[in-house]
Amino acid sequence: MSPNEDALAARFDGHRERLIGVAYQLTGHLADAEDAVQEAWLRLAHLDGTARDEIHELGAWLTTVVGRICLDRIRSAAARRERYVGPWLAEPVVSEPDSEVPGPLETAVQREDLRMAAMRVLHQLPPDQRLALVLHDAFDVPFADIAEMLDCSVPAVRQHASRGRRTVSNAGPPPRVPRAEHQRVLDEFLTAVSSGNVEAVVRVLHPQAVVYGDGGGKARTALRAVVGGEKVAQFTLGLVTKYGEDLLTGIRPVLVNGDPGVLLPGTDTGQVAPRVMTLSVRDGRVAELFDVANPDKLTRIRF
Repeated sequence: MSPNEDALAARFDGHRERLIGVAYQLTGHLADAEDAVQEAWLRLAHLDGTARDEIHELGAWLTTVVGRICLDRIRSAAARRERYVGPWLAEPVVSEPDSEVPGPLETAVQREDLRMAAMRVLHQLPPDQRLALVLHDAFDVPFADIAEMLDCSVPAVRQHASRGRRTVSNAGPPPRVPRAEHQRVLDEFLTAVSSGNVEAVVRVLHPQAVVYGDGGGKARTALRAVVGGEKVAQFTLGLVTKYGEDLLTGIRPVLVNGDPGVLLPGTDTGQVAPRVMTLSVRDGRVAELFDVANPDKLTRIRF
C-alpha cells in the first residue's frame, strides 16, 4: 500500500473494535460481524480522494456504513428465526480468562450491552427497532441518519427506538455483576450440581431462574425456556442422572462474552454434544443459564 493507504488503514484500525461491537450487537453472529467490518473497509478504501475529504468524522461514517450493511442481514435473519428450533441465542464470544492480548471482539464484549443476558433480550426485538436502539443509544448515530437507512421519517425512527427501549427495560435483564461475584455464583452452582442434591441446587438458584438452551435442532438441550428454581434444578440434575457424571468431566473455565462461563466437551458416547454455558446473576444467585449447543455457533471454539 502507498503511504496514504497505510495511514488510512491505521485510522480504520483505530475504529475496528467499535465497528466489531456494532456489527456483533446487531447480528449476533461473529462471521457476519467480521464480514460487515471488512466490507466497510473496502467501501472506504475504494473512495477517491475527494469523497474521503468529505468525511468529516470517520468513526461516525463507518458506524453508519456498518449499520447499513447489517440491516439487510438482520432483516433476512428475522424470517429464518421464525423457523428456528428452540430459543435463539447469540453466537458466544469465548476467550481464555488469562488472555494477555484479547482481540477486538473479545475487548468489545466487555461492554454491558454485549453480555449474553442483554443480547438475548435485544435479539427479541424486530430488526428496525434493534437497529434504531443500538445505533442511537449505544453508538450515538443521529436519528436522521437512521431514518435514511430505514427509509422512513425521523419520528418513526424515534418510535422504533422508544419501543425497543421499553421492551428491553420491561424484560429487565440482570445487570452485570463484578467478575469475582459472577465466578463465585458459577462455582457454587457447579458444586451443587455435582452433589446431585436438589435442595443444594435450588439454594443457589433465584426463585425465578430460567434456562435458555440453544441447540438449533442440531443438539440436545431445552426446547423451551425452563422457568422457576425448582424446575431448573430438576432439569439440570435430570441431565446428570440421564447421562452420568462424565457429563461434567473435562469442564474448562472460560470467559463467555466477558463473563465467567465453562466449556463442556460432551460425553464420550456422543449422546451429549459439546456446549458453552454461562449465566447471569441476580441477588447473589443464578438468574439465567445460557446453554449454547448448536454446533454452527461453536465452530471457532477449541474444546
